[in-house]
This record gives sequence, C-alpha cells and structure tokens, in this order.
Amino acid sequence: MKYEAWDLDYQENKDEYLEIFDRVMSENDHESFTFPKLVGRKYSVPVSSATDALHFSLLACGVKPGDEVLVSDFSWISSASCISMVGALPVFCDINIESYHISLDSIERMVTPKTKALVYTHLFGNMTDTTEILEFCRDRGIEFIEDAAQSLGSSLNGVEAGSIGDCSSFSFNSNKVVAGISGGGVFMTDNETMATKVEKLSRHGRGEMLGRNSKMYLLNCEIIKSRLSRMKIYEKKRQDIATIYNDAFEDLPVYTQRMYNGLNHNYHKFVIRFEDNDIREMIRETLNAKVHYDVPISDNLMYRNNRIMHKKDKCINSVIASNTILSLPVHPWAQTYKIIDTIQALA
Repeated sequence: MKYEAWDLDYQENKDEYLEIFDRVMSENDHESFTFPKLVGRKYSVPVSSATDALHFSLLACGVKPGDEVLVSDFSWISSASCISMVGALPVFCDINIESYHISLDSIERMVTPKTKALVYTHLFGNMTDTTEILEFCRDRGIEFIEDAAQSLGSSLNGVEAGSIGDCSSFSFNSNKVVAGISGGGVFMTDNETMATKVEKLSRHGRGEMLGRNSKMYLLNCEIIKSRLSRMKIYEKKRQDIATIYNDAFEDLPVYTQRMYNGLNHNYHKFVIRFEDNDIREMIRETLNAKVHYDVPISDNLMYRNNRIMHKKDKCINSVIASNTILSLPVHPWAQTYKIIDTIQALA
C-alpha cells in the first residue's frame, strides 16, 4: 500500500516542479538562500535531516557526556540516538497510552540531579497539553527540546507544535507531511546564541568548533517551500480521510485518535490500536500494513545489547502500543474502502 504517494503530487504539480528545477539550475549561488521561519520562531537553520537538528539541539543546550536526557521509549529511534551521539545517557520514559506521548508520571520517576534535558516528541502529528511537563522542566532547569518531526501544521488551542520548547525541529523526510526530494530538517529557536551555534555546527569548516557538513541544498529547499504552500490543502484531505476511518471504526473494539475541540491533528500517521497482538497481526498481514513502531526504542538492538548505554522506567504502555498498533494509509490519494472492509471483517 502507498503511504506517502509524493509521485502523485509530482504529477499534479509537474509544471511547477520543472520551473523550480530550471530556475535553480540556472543560478550560480547554491549556498546562500533563506529558509522560512516556521511557527513564529525567530531563527531557523536548515540542515540535512531532523536527526541532525536534534543532535545540534542537544549540543546547543549544552548537553555533554555524563548528562542524562529524558525521552519517550515509544518513538522513532532518532529521538534517542541523538542523545547517545553527544555521549549523554538516554533515560527512557513510558507513554500515556491514549496520546502515545511521554508520561509526566514516568518523567517524575526517572528524573535525577543529572537530568539536563528532555526530548518531547509530538508523535504521529498529535498534540497534547504540555503545560505541566514544561513547568516541571522550568522548575528544575531542564532544557525542553521539541522533536516536532511529525507534527508540522498541528496545533492545540492555537499553540503550534514546534513553538513551545527552548528549541525544536521538523523533518522533511520522504514520509513526512511536507517532504523534500532528499530529506532535510530544520532547527528552530528564539535564542540567537543557540541559532548561531547550530549554524556553525552544521557548516563544517566555517566556524571555530568541530562540526559537520549538514547543509540543505538549494533545490531541496525550493521543493520544500513549494510543498509548504500546499501543506494545508493536503492536511485537510488527510483529516477528511481520518474522519472516514473514525466513523467506520466507531463501533469496533479498537482505539483511534480523533480531533477534539482545540486540536488540529495533522494526521501524519493514522494509527489504530487493537485489543491484542493476534488481531493486529492478522490484519497487518492481510493489508500488508506498517507498524510504527514494532518495538520500543529500548528494545532496539543497539540499546538492548548495551544496557549501560541507557536507563529506563517500566515502560508497560510502550510495549502495549508496540504490540497492538497499526498505521493505515492517510495520504491525500489513499483508497480507504478495502482497508475499512478488511478491518470491519476481522477486528
């Protein structure tokens, strides 16, 4: 099944893409370009991936070897691997089973005097109220880093994902709601010192500190800007498809995410949770569907085989989610009828 279908976007907007290619290839300067300042942030630094943006976020926040960083155990591995990259210790916290977001109760159990930062992931494009967690971090001098890779366009009560933390990042990987032709990411902050540091870190050889070649190329930037202009159109189509799914599954013993008052869910992923693994696996095999994510991060081989590389809470909800969740196609060109018929028959 198609999950992103950017090839169809290309066919619909082919003339615009060809114009972009011709214009970019006719320019001499491919190094100096501006990237949009998203979600009202004062500074945005385009980089080659959201993983790099998270890595640079930790460095900009002063995270160093010996520090501990709180992170959800249920996410894509980049949420935690960037912590290991700077020599700090990932501390895996459990999730709230309804939102799939990091749990304040688990955070309170796992925080220590060594805790330097928290990586907060807005998973699947959903948003939940971060007020209590943000206050918890502020009271203890813990840096709040938003992993907003999946949540571009999402908001809660007018507060946009990516606008909350000390710094934040979005992804433009091929499976995101806005995709570049070669991935890409952006680091964002309102702190000029942080932005300057990340600019130097991401442009190897141009600063006084050790960095890497993590620049975004001009053609990729222009494609992203073009797709950003259509983001809300495609977001509405995903939301319409999510409504079709939610209505179809309303009387089934499954859990899905609905938009409630004040929430604008971008539905980067439409996830459905079943009662148990057997039902999930039967439907997964029938539909050839994907699971995001089939194991908690701490059960990834890199961490499972190296217990000294991390700490973790009893992440019961993370295991439940990994064992029972399924992702359904929700891109603007998705064909939903076979999917709905299959789940209604088997769930």
